Amino acid sequence: MTQRILEMRKICKQFPGVIALDAVDLSIFPGEVVALAGENGAGKSTLMNILGGVARYDSGDILVNGELTEINSASEATAAGISFVHQELNVLDNLTVAENVFLGREPRWLRLLIDRRKINSDTDSILQQLGLSISARTSVSDLSIAQQQLIEIAKALSVNARLVIMDEPTSSLTLTETERLLDVVRDLRSNGVAVIYISHRLTEIEQIADRVVVLRDGKNAGNLEGDAIKHDNIVRLMVGRDIERFYKPPTSTEVKPVAEIRDLRTDRYPASNVSFDVRGGEILGFAGLVGAGRSEVARAIFGVDPSVTASIALDGKRVDVRSCRDAIQNGIYLVPEDRRVTGLIVDMSVRENITLPAMELYTRTGLISRSLESSAAAEMCQKLRVKTPSTETVAANLSGGNQQKVVLAKWLSLKPRLLIFDEPTRGIDVGAKAEIYELMREIAGSGVAIIMISSDMEEVLGESDRIAVMHEGRITGILERDEATEEAIMNLAVGK
Repeated sequence: MTQRILEMRKICKQFPGVIALDAVDLSIFPGEVVALAGENGAGKSTLMNILGGVARYDSGDILVNGELTEINSASEATAAGISFVHQELNVLDNLTVAENVFLGREPRWLRLLIDRRKINSDTDSILQQLGLSISARTSVSDLSIAQQQLIEIAKALSVNARLVIMDEPTSSLTLTETERLLDVVRDLRSNGVAVIYISHRLTEIEQIADRVVVLRDGKNAGNLEGDAIKHDNIVRLMVGRDIERFYKPPTSTEVKPVAEIRDLRTDRYPASNVSFDVRGGEILGFAGLVGAGRSEVARAIFGVDPSVTASIALDGKRVDVRSCRDAIQNGIYLVPEDRRVTGLIVDMSVRENITLPAMELYTRTGLISRSLESSAAAEMCQKLRVKTPSTETVAANLSGGNQQKVVLAKWLSLKPRLLIFDEPTRGIDVGAKAEIYELMREIAGSGVAIIMISSDMEEVLGESDRIAVMHEGRITGILERDEATEEAIMNLAVGK
């Protein structure tokens, strides 16, 4: 029988007051794809950080090719044939693609000058393997988030790793790019490379995994193989119960539009006009390939990037949005794609993040009232079921799903009329996704108009009342729920 390339036995890790890993086992054979599943906080990242040399474990054994191995740093992990593609981007945008791929490992002439011809040639070969039609000499600053994600994967391929860890590799990718990445994983498998694949997109796990290892509360919750790898079985092991309805069906939708957007043009696509309506109680999904202009439209409506030209009306009344302040004053709010960078101030408390957009509501005689802030924050946390020890907890210490709820809480306290979600469940586990979907339906049910931008096709189809599809800065079609299919969306997304 083929020897396991990796065995992690009885791995334990404790942080102050928290047992992160409790005697966790994980093994993988060469040419096997093992999906590691679990809710946020289940211990997946801690286990992989230990394997990648980022964190130390308290007890247990790690065997690589049957030999006990100490992994105390990322360089030692690389030397052991292990490569880690992290969820958070780790590229330097002031360097070229090739310089990023070979950073710290540059081949040199006479140990002095970097052999740029070689790193460019080798990088171009890897980019071709990934299906990326860009040059190794391209500056990373000119790449989209999706392309930068693939550069992270190119780094792993460049070291000829025998075990590749992929943590949420498709979180920023479109359906087409995701399919290409899964093809890359299949190629690695056929070449004898083992892959540990972490994703909250369970349909991907069903497609690609030979075996699923599920963690819950820092412990092994169970394994699935072959035909047993199904969405409901994975969810049951992850959360310890069934989630009766993952997507929430629409209720009644007002016929009269709450928001009317006319002739909106962005700097990126100044020749393309975007016009659409959003009705009260409706979730209008926005689909399209990365670079289609969806986020640019959202940022223009919210006043982050002033549009070249636009007419915006709320409840039939024209509003002038030249800045985020204008948008907020008119009841237009944005839950951004990158909640940690643009949605939260992660070093501030939950209370401070929730109350920050409208401090005037929590002042008395010119001074901020801590009691008013605390009361309002506690009320919103209870309403949105934010899991936090206290409203004084620093936002950085919350799970992804609870951070998303805090971003949502700060806007709901201001009574929105138009709420824009950009990738609302990116990097969020299945249980938190179900809660976010339920919250979105509750908000829509109160008459708020919602725009939801998502690269997750299943999410767009499952949660939208109507779907607007964009291609190169323009809307190529708006599909009603009963006519929306994956094929119909993809045809519109490529400009057909």
